Amino acid sequence: MPDPGAGRTRLAVLGSPIEHSKSPLIHRAAYALLGLPWSYERAEVTGAELADYLGSRDASWRGLSLTMPLKREVLPLLTERDAVVDAVGAANTVLLDDHGIRGFNTDVAGVERSFRDAGVPALDSVLVLGGGATAASVIAGVARLGATLVTVSARTPARAEPLVALGARLGAEVRVRPWGDFGGLSPDAVVSTVPGGTNDLEFAPALRAESVLFDVAYDPWPSAAARQWTDVGGRLIPGIDLLVNQAVGQIRVFVSGDPETALPREDEVVAAMRAALAG
Repeated sequence: MPDPGAGRTRLAVLGSPIEHSKSPLIHRAAYALLGLPWSYERAEVTGAELADYLGSRDASWRGLSLTMPLKREVLPLLTERDAVVDAVGAANTVLLDDHGIRGFNTDVAGVERSFRDAGVPALDSVLVLGGGATAASVIAGVARLGATLVTVSARTPARAEPLVALGARLGAEVRVRPWGDFGGLSPDAVVSTVPGGTNDLEFAPALRAESVLFDVAYDPWPSAAARQWTDVGGRLIPGIDLLVNQAVGQIRVFVSGDPETALPREDEVVAAMRAALAG
């Protein structure tokens, strides 16, 4: 098996807050099945602390998973970026090897895979709740599925304006509206990118019945939005699907240095990851 850093056996997920993260469960399950004696922990790290944290990693460190609020803060600290990071302006994966600090984005492919796994192979219009780094990855992911119109509902619309230019680069029109302003829309999908427990919106029954909800938050679950969809029998993609699908890309990076290179026994790896969450 290719090794991007011989002797590098330590990994962690970073963010703030981080105590809720289930990433250690699924990563450890994957490495156990692959026969890799690697450790994977969680660490509370803020944006202000990230540079010092990265600079203090020694040669035993293989890589890092990044969650809020670090996906953009890490960009100036990277020595290399993959094309997806450059496209969306966010990295959720860092590989530490002889080439330096290399950034990758596996969220985009994870969004695409989650929709496909749920039987949604194509989209036209999408409503995205939230305007941060995860929203950028969602826009790129739904663009891969053919979406040409994305409405972003953001608490601070001015901060979401860069998503308009991102959409233009991807061939999708992005329109930014204030939080909760999505009257008159009939999107194929609603994607909530806000942290669990912070989505205070009420959705019309017709929207819930006609649009699939993809809530990327998984704690607490079901989320308030998910309960609204369940109440009317609407279609729902849980955030745990994105957690697993983006993690597969991260594990590919940590194992081979390439997010496109499939893992040995990848189907079994995914099954082990899901079993760890269910257990």
